Amino acid sequence: MKMYVFEMHIVEENLGIFTIDISYEGEKTQILFSPSLKSLEFLKDNNVTKVLKQNEYQFRKILHNKRKDTFYKGFNLVFSMRDRKDVEAFNDRLKLVVLDKRNGKNESYVKEKADRSINKMYIDASFLEKRGMGGFVVLHKDLEDKYHLHLEKSNEKSSNLLELLAAIRGVQILQSYDEIRIITDSQYVRKGLTEWIMNWKLNDWNTVNGEKAKNIEWWKKFDKITNNKYIEFEWVKGHSNHFENTICDLYAKEIAGSY
Repeated sequence: MKMYVFEMHIVEENLGIFTIDISYEGEKTQILFSPSLKSLEFLKDNNVTKVLKQNEYQFRKILHNKRKDTFYKGFNLVFSMRDRKDVEAFNDRLKLVVLDKRNGKNESYVKEKADRSINKMYIDASFLEKRGMGGFVVLHKDLEDKYHLHLEKSNEKSSNLLELLAAIRGVQILQSYDEIRIITDSQYVRKGLTEWIMNWKLNDWNTVNGEKAKNIEWWKKFDKITNNKYIEFEWVKGHSNHFENTICDLYAKEIAGSY
């Protein structure tokens, strides 16, 4: 899937409407965008405009996700878009999101539910605010349907970070396998490595709002240890009587409370 990398520069603002230059491979188009009204107008008709219109859903998503207070004259952003990416499919939590980094690739795409056998790791984490302590769990289900449980305590005080640590630890535990499925109730883990991290890298680990991404060093580690691997991300709803997720949740709470 072709990847486009654009440069965005906010030129001026007039009554809440921003004039924005968008550049790609030496060519430039210009748009008007209102963060309040979510209105978008293309001012030029050229190849850059054509590509943006072909991927308008993605483009609007970037503009809409940017906070209103971070639109100002002089703001610069580099952003990437996958050509004709099926954004709706990526947002469908019932589908698998695949990250394929084998043989130097870095491709992500969506597929229907699993159609083959693969090593699975179920992960979950818990932070007990009253105790100020956390823990996480990796439950590995091998190709013979045998379970292997791994528990770890942590002093980290962020639920999102604990979920990320669980994913990192799981990949480390399964480092001898090239193909893994990560089953998690965390959208932070699911989307971070398959969607968000590309634009963080392009902007020196800043977000679309011009702020540093959280947990950068851990995301760098997750990115590194998943090189040359094929990973499927499966989302499950927490506290929904999913057997393995429930087991992980119970053990995560137990290990967090065992200090």
